Formats: sequence, structure tokens, C-alpha cells
Amino acid sequence: MERVAPWLRAVNTVLTPAIAGRRKKVDRHIERAVREAETRTDSTAHGDDDFIEDMRVLLHAYAAVPDLTPLGWLTASQEVTDRIENRLRIRKLHALDPDTADERIDRPIIVTGLPRTGTAVLQRLLAASAGLRAPLLHELMHPDFPDAPDADARRRTERVVDVQRRAVPTFGDLYDMHPDRPDSCVWVLPHGIGHLVRVHPPGYVQWMLDRDYTPDYRYLKQTLQVLQRGRPRRRWVLRAPAHLWNLGALMKTFPDAAIVWTHRDPATALASLCSMTETAMALNTTEQHPRDIGRLWLGLLATGTDRARAERARLPAYTVLDVPYRHLTGQTDRLPELFSRLDVPWGRTEQDALTNALATRPTGHHYDLARYGLGPAEVDHALADYERIYGAFL
Repeated sequence: MERVAPWLRAVNTVLTPAIAGRRKKVDRHIERAVREAETRTDSTAHGDDDFIEDMRVLLHAYAAVPDLTPLGWLTASQEVTDRIENRLRIRKLHALDPDTADERIDRPIIVTGLPRTGTAVLQRLLAASAGLRAPLLHELMHPDFPDAPDADARRRTERVVDVQRRAVPTFGDLYDMHPDRPDSCVWVLPHGIGHLVRVHPPGYVQWMLDRDYTPDYRYLKQTLQVLQRGRPRRRWVLRAPAHLWNLGALMKTFPDAAIVWTHRDPATALASLCSMTETAMALNTTEQHPRDIGRLWLGLLATGTDRARAERARLPAYTVLDVPYRHLTGQTDRLPELFSRLDVPWGRTEQDALTNALATRPTGHHYDLARYGLGPAEVDHALADYERIYGAFL
């Protein structure tokens, strides 16, 4: 199956020699990114040394990918530049308006779960309710005060989405990206499993797993405070499977959050995730090795669920609500009950949002776990505790 547009392979082949020395250019790129961020935000990077050094680690990890494509390198470089700029902008906006830090992020609803278990669908259903709101993709990629939006930043988001669509015409069957629709917290959180969908950087996985994510979630809160400043206060609906790996840091930052954990048969979710990864990697690497993809994600899912269960055991029972994938795609008559438990009304608006979600749900994504060197036995062994504990929700 051809996963990317034919023209992209030709372009990457022609441009590959141009990125041959990328590993030696990382430090120079970081310094340039800092200077550009300071100029664009009219501020200083002083005080953000740890953030910048972690961005350096990330870019070095991308540069070390042996079969990285020119598009993969350019995308990673630009993303690091944008993330540094966003960091400086958020800090400056808090400094310009100190009351921003007093913006309360009350009782956010945070949707998480293994990747490919319906987290995006549920976030968008919840965000349709009048008293709730979710951050939109363009807000996450280029956050600013709502009364002073940057038109150029919005166009930059549109360009990213457009390149994605042109390069991978079938990507819409895997993931719906739109500048004006709710999207994932990973666009603000600087590190985590989101990068591993695109490439498998040498050494990054262990570094990522060993980090303390508390500063990252503090930064996420600061970003939400900026987006909320000057607007009627509504309850936030956040979403990312990546939260499952770091529930402790998340709850430290949002202690009154309601966690909604979506569940799906792990073998099916894993097969879908591996297929999505293979497609995304085709944009960023010249070679994709399905068996390596399968092994990596099987191990990561086992680690993530173990961590999440351990953190969940420390929380009050009412903090986490479990939602089967089938309640989002088939047996939807149970959704009003979920909304009620979250203190969210269910009415015509919510029912219309559900009807639209079901009518527009992508159905063209096909996947096979065996392609990734795995079978039900391997998944059962690695995730036995998950299936034992949450089997009723699968």
C-alpha cells in the first residue's frame, strides 16, 4: 500500500544529500531558533534554559534517526522553533498581565486512554456542550491572548494541515486535523509518546520515560490561562492518550480534574496504532520496519498502563470514569449517563453532535496486527493485567 503521495518520495530522494550533516547543525539551529523566538516575541529566553536544553535533546534525537527524510528533518526543526517561540510568548504574556496567573482552571475534564480508543471523538462530543470548551488546533500550535490573535500564526497552522493532507491523502482516515477543531494537548506538552508516532529516535524513549513531567503540565496550565484570559469562563475539555503515562504529574497540576479513561480491545487498538505509526513514519523516514513498530508500541503500552494503574490507585475512586469504545461508536445510548456523571447536561445540542460524529466517522482505515509481528498471545501476555482489570470495558 502506498502510504504517501508519489511526488513526496521523489522530492525526499532529491533533497536527502542536503541534510546529510544535520547532526552537526543541531546546536546552531537551536541558537538560531532562540534568537528568532526572542525577535518574534520581543522578549528574552533568559529563565527558560531547561526548556531549551530539552528541545536540544529532542532535536538531537531526531537528527540521529539514520533514515530521516528531508521533510522529517524540516518538520522537526520547525516544530522545535515554534515550541521555543510559544514558550517565550506564554511567559511574556503572563508577565504583561500578571492577573493571568490567577485564572482558575476549574474541574477540567481530561480524556485519556490507550491511543486509538476514541479519545478524539469523546473530546469533541463533550466540547459541543455549551458550558464546556476544548482548545482548538490553531490555539494549541500558536497560543495567544484571545483579543489579539496572530493572523500569521493561524496561517502557519493551516499550512501544516495542508501539507499533511497533500503528502498523505489517506491520513484523514486515521486522524482528523483541522485548525478550528479541538485537538490534543501534545501540541503544547513538549515531550512524550507523540513524537514516537513519527520517528523512533535512538535513546529518546528511555529519556522520555525517565523525565519529570511536572514542569510540562505547569506550562500546559499557563497556556490554558492565556487562552482563557478575557473570555467567559467555561470548563475545559482536554485530551491526549499521552496523559496515561503521566497521571501523577497531571493530577498534581489539575487536582480537581475528572479523568475519563477510554477502553478498547488492546490488540485492536495496538494494530490501529501501529498502522497509523507506519503511515506517519512514511513522511519522516525512508524505511519503516513494521516488526520494530510493533515491538516498540507493545512495550510502551504495557508501561503506560502499568503507570496509570499505579497512579489511579492513589486517587479517589470518583476521579476516574471508564468508557468503553463501543459506547462511542455503537452502544451510544449510554453517553447521557456519562455526561450526567460529569455534571454536563445532555440535550439536543449533544445529541446532534453525536449524530454528526457518527455520520462523519472515518471508516477507511484497515489494519492487521500480524503485519507488525504480533498476535493475540503476545498482547495478552504483555497486557494481561489490563485485560483482567478492565475487561468489562473492552
